[in-house]
Amino acid sequence: MVSDVHRTLLYGGIFFYPADKKSGKLRLLYEANPMSFIVEQAGGISTTGTQRVLDLIPTSIHERSPIFLGCKRDVNRILELYGQPTQ
Repeated sequence: MVSDVHRTLLYGGIFFYPADKKSGKLRLLYEANPMSFIVEQAGGISTTGTQRVLDLIPTSIHERSPIFLGCKRDVNRILELYGQPTQ
């Protein structure tokens, strides 16, 4: 994941793991949140498809979450395709 997000930061685009299972794939506390923080500090956005990743309140240490992160334009385009309002 780190190398994929690094490439996204350098060259633009989007990184995502949609929820193909009920809870998604990446662990919230030590995968999704740190990468979301870095991307948002760089000017991008990070979402689960329904809400901002950094606004999630974890209920367990190994909680999993779907994630879409990258530049605002690309992530908003994905959200439009999923039928969600843009951020």
